[in-house]
Amino acid sequence: MSENTQAKNNNQEQNPENIEIFALATDPIYIGTGGYTIGRVDNTIVRDPITNVPKIPGSSLAGTWRYYTVLETLKDIKDKQPDWDEIKASEGSTIGEKLEKVDWKENPSEGWKAFPGNKIMKITCAGQDNIPQEELSNAPFATDRDGKTGHCGHCIVCKGFGFSKKDISWQGQIFFSDLNIIFFPVFTIKGTKWITTVSRLKEIKLRDIDSKAGKEQDDENLCFVFEKLAEDESVGHINLGWLYLPYKIENNESLKNNIQKILENLKFQVSFSLKDIIIVPDSLFSHIVNSNLEVRTSVSIDPITGAAKEGALFTSEAIPRGTIFYGNIRIFDKKVFEGIEEKLKPLPEKKQLCEALENSRHYYETLGIGGMTTRGFGRLKITSPNWKEEDKNE
Repeated sequence: MSENTQAKNNNQEQNPENIEIFALATDPIYIGTGGYTIGRVDNTIVRDPITNVPKIPGSSLAGTWRYYTVLETLKDIKDKQPDWDEIKASEGSTIGEKLEKVDWKENPSEGWKAFPGNKIMKITCAGQDNIPQEELSNAPFATDRDGKTGHCGHCIVCKGFGFSKKDISWQGQIFFSDLNIIFFPVFTIKGTKWITTVSRLKEIKLRDIDSKAGKEQDDENLCFVFEKLAEDESVGHINLGWLYLPYKIENNESLKNNIQKILENLKFQVSFSLKDIIIVPDSLFSHIVNSNLEVRTSVSIDPITGAAKEGALFTSEAIPRGTIFYGNIRIFDKKVFEGIEEKLKPLPEKKQLCEALENSRHYYETLGIGGMTTRGFGRLKITSPNWKEEDKNE
């Protein structure tokens, strides 16, 4: 192999793996801010400060995915991990070296779950660290006053999502973007339609689109559709919530084909097609979305009387089910750090981290994300064009 080829391969290995992800809300999504809007709702949700459009923050995604990766790993390895005393007594100057020399009681079936550091993974690797004041070499064995361990600092979750100890802090290798709305459902006189904008389409695979929608609509508040909404009616008006807007037919075949490919790449069964998509002006997208959020009214029940408690009525807003989000995950290969800091050995490969995320995402379909998940909120389906989809037609 030539030096140029070797250098090219090394660069490819060190470049981040960029994974495009799409998510379908199968329940309303509530990611609260802890604030309120006077005259509207008591419990508000997170919004992008630039566009004022609701979103799912990357921090919420990272926190839940960390937890779900631990759940997915432990369900297969908890009875296969070697005893801690055996690890402590094994040869090696660092925990990483000791872990390499101790065998599993029984080998885990999937490759990424057999990562050496997983031999000491605990459920506490998922949440907040109980003992961040401990040095990394003591972390797997030290406990707090309640007997709980903190982050072990060695498993694929701690290496992938990061940890912080007294003597070393590790940023992690997985970086999550926010999940932004790409298609938003709105009920109209023509049935439910999904709105989007030219600028949002450009954020995904359509950066080079040349659509008349983006050039004409802002001045005239025009909407564009891809098929006639009524027989023999290529122009007309449609209500999007409280707005009544004119629309025209978008004949850009290239744009239609590209959006069709995106819908096909979603890999989960969506309840709409190209004819149900409406491109609205950027200037109106935020207004339409915020006017069509789900608002749920709740009340506390007095346990003695069984009736509503006085003064306990409250309202919460949420992103409605059927909304489709777009974001990305970057995974960095940081193997080069193994030669700089001995305590970090071994570090997982990009492929192992990618498989860990792919294999654990199914928890979003049952446990969900955000608040009020025990009251009908939170479930998501997450997919990527790069991932296999076993339940595509379910």
